[in-house]
Amino acid sequence: MAERPIYGPGHNGGPTMEPGAGWRGYAWKRARAELLPSLPLPVIQRRLKRAGELGLDFKTYARVHHSAGRDIVAILFSNNALRMIREGQQMPEARAAKLRDLARCGRVLLAHAPQDPAALARRIEAEHAIRFDPAAIAPDLRETWGQTRSRIRDMLNGAGLLPGAVVLVGDTPLEADWAPTANLAGHVSAEQYFGP
Repeated sequence: MAERPIYGPGHNGGPTMEPGAGWRGYAWKRARAELLPSLPLPVIQRRLKRAGELGLDFKTYARVHHSAGRDIVAILFSNNALRMIREGQQMPEARAAKLRDLARCGRVLLAHAPQDPAALARRIEAEHAIRFDPAAIAPDLRETWGQTRSRIRDMLNGAGLLPGAVVLVGDTPLEADWAPTANLAGHVSAEQYFGP
């Protein structure tokens, strides 16, 4: 499967201008439309169960699964998404409960400076029995998009995680941009993931 393009700042994510793009788009939409009504019930049931294991609603899981072309193996959280923005801040119990319910997927943490990601991960594990592995420092505004991509992809590859099978749960527009920059499976806002 071909790598998805990586869009940088200022790119509107519009359609490619390469020859044949219209036909490929039409063929892809038609193939998906023909496939969806014919999915066997056991496949739909299996996907519903998997969406629940990942803490995603079915529609979001289906969108990410179809765009990534593979199952999700891990979820990458920012410390902002966990509401642990400042040193010593406690994670809301509702968020901790949702993270404890995740099944058959890795949990990855990116913490913004000055937070120490390893110390934050140890504290979360001690207080809530939730393990994040790996935990690393988040990209900051001084880094180029290439540096941001390398930082995230190197961390995931080092942990044996395929970036295209990892979903990002972030809380800011900058964090949302990490998903296409690092070619992750997708992005879900913290508000949508954890609910009101």
